[in-house]
Amino acid sequence: MKFKSIVQVILTSAIVLSCIFCQAQTKSKQNSPALVYGKASVVGISEERLARIDSMCIQAIREGDLPGVVAFVARKGKIVYNKAFGTADAQSKRPLKNDDIFRLASQSKAITATAVMMLWEEGRFQLDDPISKYIPEFKNPVVLDSVLPDGTYLTKPAKREISIRHLLTHTSGIGYGVIDGDPRIKKIYKDAGIIDLFTTENITIGDNTKKLASLPLHHNPGDKYTYSESYDVLGYFIEVISGMPFDQYLQKHIFAPLGMNNTAFYLPKSKESRLVAVQTKENNQWVNYPITFYDPNYPIIGAKKFFSGGAGLCSTAEDYAKFLQMYLNNGELNGKRLLSRTTVNAIMHNHIGDLWGKDPNSFYGLAFRVQTEKGEGSGGSGSEGTFSWGGYFNTQYFADPKEQIIGIILKQTQRTSSDKTGWKFPLLVGQSVED
Repeated sequence: MKFKSIVQVILTSAIVLSCIFCQAQTKSKQNSPALVYGKASVVGISEERLARIDSMCIQAIREGDLPGVVAFVARKGKIVYNKAFGTADAQSKRPLKNDDIFRLASQSKAITATAVMMLWEEGRFQLDDPISKYIPEFKNPVVLDSVLPDGTYLTKPAKREISIRHLLTHTSGIGYGVIDGDPRIKKIYKDAGIIDLFTTENITIGDNTKKLASLPLHHNPGDKYTYSESYDVLGYFIEVISGMPFDQYLQKHIFAPLGMNNTAFYLPKSKESRLVAVQTKENNQWVNYPITFYDPNYPIIGAKKFFSGGAGLCSTAEDYAKFLQMYLNNGELNGKRLLSRTTVNAIMHNHIGDLWGKDPNSFYGLAFRVQTEKGEGSGGSGSEGTFSWGGYFNTQYFADPKEQIIGIILKQTQRTSSDKTGWKFPLLVGQSVED
């Protein structure tokens, strides 16, 4: 009986610990209100000045710089601007709506990093652990040395293992295949059948990551900043650590707690009509973008099995703002805590020194560009500490902790060069502040 009792205690303890670990988000006494609509003047924003964003969007569409755009502004937890202009599809000419769904592309990275840090907070791993501890295929990485005339290549052993921090900061040495800056790496990835970004093919991030692990790196881990497919690797890492498919982990621990009901890798039938078409210019006319190395319709067709942590998510402006508001609240929204204030502070620190580049206006945190005091002084892009990023299909966001402002501008274009809304938008948001 004693032995049986001991076994029962052990099993009960294991179940309790399991339940604790399965709830990455927790209740919070902070209990900030949900992001809701409010009057601009109440939160120190000028309605008259905010209307300059209308003029910018209308002008961009009239001059042919964009087919359509959604612009969103919130301050102090209140949505004060969420408008759509232009069309969502070149064929149907359907008017764009402010709750339409956009491909986020690299805006997915911040969400993936958040999931990694939520698991880190549980004490599952250290950021400087080698990734091979959890994905053994990454053991003994090699660096590309040279490519021979027959297409084969020579490698040399890397000086160190790839760490989780290297993956989060794009210093792992991993490449980005079809959009890589080195044609040698691009060909090696293609020959190996590596999937980049998003796909309609029947492949998983686990399959792709294990193939990727055997390929040579650009450079020794930690030596340089090279924008990479590392966030897809982190998506698989989350699966390994959590024991859940990546999409399910995000849904349970981030999207559901934050009320992000329109954010996912792939869309159900009921939401397919809200997906905005990717458009490009041909003969001075907007047309829907053709199939190239990817199918623009990947969120609604195909196998729907590749959960790209670096580029796969789709969302609305309002949904993504809930995610950013959680960060402005130091990791909490509506009584649900995803991250502690101390972890948010760590995320917003410089993790790679000057490897990010010689731009004195910003540094690279974990998945965010973070603005410096000098950047604030240059004007037009928010306060010191403002964090931002963008996406492959022409989306941008920023969040300013000092002013408690969120700005999101969503477009879906490719191969266009005349769009000026990217730099104008944060400037126009900033000039609307009147308190």
